[in-house]
Amino acid sequence: MAIYAGSAFIILEAATIIFPRWGLPDWAIDLVLYILILGVIIAFIVAWIYDITPEGVYKTKPELENQETGKPSESNAWKIATYVSLAIIVAFIIFNVVPFDKSSRAGTIDSLVILPFNNFTGDDQLDNMISSMHSMLIGDIGRISGLRVISPTTANVYKNADMSIPDIALELGVNAVIDLDVMCMGDTICLQAKVISPYPEEKLLLIADYKVEKGQILNLYNQITKQIADEVKIELSPEEYQRLAESRTVDPEALDAYLKGLSYSSKFSPEGLDKAKEYFQLAIDKDPDWADPYAGLAATWRLGWFFGWIPQNIALPKIYSYLNKAFELDPNSAYAYHIKARTAVWTECNWEEGEKAFLRSLELNPNDAVAHMYYSHLLMILRRHDQAVIQAQLGLELSPMEPNVLSLYAAVMLDVGDYQSAIEHFEKALSIDPNFWFAMGNLLPAYIAAGDYEKWIELWKEIECWDDEIKTSIENVLHEDGFVAAIEELLKVNEKLGNEGCQMNDYAKLFWFIQLKKYDEAQVVLEKLYESPCSNLTYIGTNVYHYDQLKTYPKYIALLEKMNLPLPEED
Repeated sequence: MAIYAGSAFIILEAATIIFPRWGLPDWAIDLVLYILILGVIIAFIVAWIYDITPEGVYKTKPELENQETGKPSESNAWKIATYVSLAIIVAFIIFNVVPFDKSSRAGTIDSLVILPFNNFTGDDQLDNMISSMHSMLIGDIGRISGLRVISPTTANVYKNADMSIPDIALELGVNAVIDLDVMCMGDTICLQAKVISPYPEEKLLLIADYKVEKGQILNLYNQITKQIADEVKIELSPEEYQRLAESRTVDPEALDAYLKGLSYSSKFSPEGLDKAKEYFQLAIDKDPDWADPYAGLAATWRLGWFFGWIPQNIALPKIYSYLNKAFELDPNSAYAYHIKARTAVWTECNWEEGEKAFLRSLELNPNDAVAHMYYSHLLMILRRHDQAVIQAQLGLELSPMEPNVLSLYAAVMLDVGDYQSAIEHFEKALSIDPNFWFAMGNLLPAYIAAGDYEKWIELWKEIECWDDEIKTSIENVLHEDGFVAAIEELLKVNEKLGNEGCQMNDYAKLFWFIQLKKYDEAQVVLEKLYESPCSNLTYIGTNVYHYDQLKTYPKYIALLEKMNLPLPEED
């Protein structure tokens, strides 16, 4: 019993350390615990049947036989071991079964949110730069694989929120909160960081003051990251130790320019991107050996192409030129790998290179919610649906309040046929940002898939460019003759008005022809799409484009082959 109790304790503690590193679910540890408790009963029965004596292990003799042969020899050492084993078993059960506050146990803090930094410098003009510093620290701490770190966008939702720290932690499902104050920001940066455990009551785990020259800010992030990892008992991998041990200094003026570049690039406007380019270039001029501004420029050029403001033949060489320089200076830039992955997939339709870059990006920063989401879309494009859902769920856990993440998650749900979940998350994205176009555009087919034509027509009237008279006529046909008749009428109006109307693109026509089961007309559209650039056809093999209805049509198969996408017999 003593041997069993000690061995069981070691096995459980080993499982607690090893299973999370292997990515096994929490219930796997509970299963080991219950098996070990069941083993206590078996061990007790075995101990009852057999005796360990100085002469060896023997089956316990009946009481009458013991009386005839005299009292059997006993070992005081084994008596002591029996009492010790009993104590260990009782402690083992209490420690692992009885509910109590486990927040103080090593390794139980595995998720956290870094709240928006508090600006106590007295200068409100520093708010945007301090916000960028907040994002950079989250990116730094996010490189620790043993921690789930909430994304900057979701964390910013709680800026000036009238909520307690335990309530914020409960809403985000995290078990630690970092609150950081910026006390001064000039040639010197002064910070105070507090690590707080919210359960079962708010408790301060760590308070630390930092004061460094501005050029040492990247090393300060490393220092904060290591100290927090130590405080919450996270075991760092050798590669993580090596990355955090690297000395990283930056020219103070380059840092200022880079932070301003990040701030402008997040505005998603032509003017914002132009200003971002200026500041990233200024950062490069001040510190040409710093990789991050090059990655920032690559991302800015990619956004310009994505929104249609810069032609692909101009944007693509710029993107790869800046990416190559970023990798030359920092081969372990998770952000650069992220931009490389999205460029490979959505610009060149190079699935293999895109997946390699996504995997490397997530290896370097497993807490990049947006990288998880876009990787899930690549898996969706490749019809690896189970894997796509897993990646989408990981991204949503990391950033449950970011419209882009919510919408990308909803698109995956739409693809796998969970229409109610898709609608719920598209609507949640719009409740946060009512003008988020990606959610609006994709909510329309979600309503149609769910058969909610009333909500579809209301949203369609709101966002489509047809004049009010046409919108009213389509709505009247829907109410009088049904959805199919309304779409047939819409196609007639589109053909009648030609270039004078709110012209449908080929993808919209393809979608409506499939809704009407007019597959011959769909074939004609597919012939036109075959000549389109691959970047316009990225999602052609997904269920959003009605893969199941089209997969027997030769032109559709030709498109899949052109795109190097899974064919029906491979699916």
